[in-house]
Amino acid sequence: MKKGLKVLISLGCLFVIGLPVFAQPSSKSIETFVLDNFDNAGAQDYSYKGKKLSWDWSVQASRFVAEGYPKTGYFDGIPNSLKQLRRGDEGDSKVFGVKIAYNRKGDNWFEVFPSKDGKPYEIPFIGIVSQMDFWIWGANYDYYLEIMVRDANGTVHVLPAGNLNFQGWRNIVVNVPGWLVQKSLLRSGPENLRFVGFRIRSDAEEYVDNYMIYFDQIKYTSNSLAFIYDGYELKDADFGEDESSDGSVEEVND
Repeated sequence: MKKGLKVLISLGCLFVIGLPVFAQPSSKSIETFVLDNFDNAGAQDYSYKGKKLSWDWSVQASRFVAEGYPKTGYFDGIPNSLKQLRRGDEGDSKVFGVKIAYNRKGDNWFEVFPSKDGKPYEIPFIGIVSQMDFWIWGANYDYYLEIMVRDANGTVHVLPAGNLNFQGWRNIVVNVPGWLVQKSLLRSGPENLRFVGFRIRSDAEEYVDNYMIYFDQIKYTSNSLAFIYDGYELKDADFGEDESSDGSVEEVND
């Protein structure tokens, strides 16, 4: 009985050893990408598909906004937690600020969004995004923050990012739901999830005559290899078509 068992084990080992060995590349590469640290206005260090992308930041507000508002600007500053990462270079650090006022209380809102050549510009994410991470300076008002993203089918979704009734800098992390479509099979549509902008809403009973907010270091976590496959580079091969049909970043913006 024992002899027969030894024979079976030996045969099993020979069978396993005889199997061909194939390399199994990992399909996951979790990386963090910085969209903007606001230190270089209009000259962000962000690359997408081998191209350097840059943009400005614009603001639009609901109809009861007071005359002369919103006001925007870049200011010297950095959250204390980020100073440790700059290793003494925080003197060149900037943050982006918005000041706004309304003529009456109610459902007031304003949006902070990337722009290019005076038009809204949607920033493409790389890979499958799992989280967004950014720093917000709150004025301790009862306002609410939302993130707007456009999925790979062209639909804009609003992700709640919490209440802004805190004072000073706070790091906010928002999970991107798995049901969002981040890859489309359509060759003519958006290839990835895109960042549309932030929306800030006031509580109906909150003061609205003097509100400020600041932003710093917007980044996200992504599986950057999610769309990479053997022969990936061939999908953008030039067949002599017009440049307008190459699925460029600018083309998919509304």
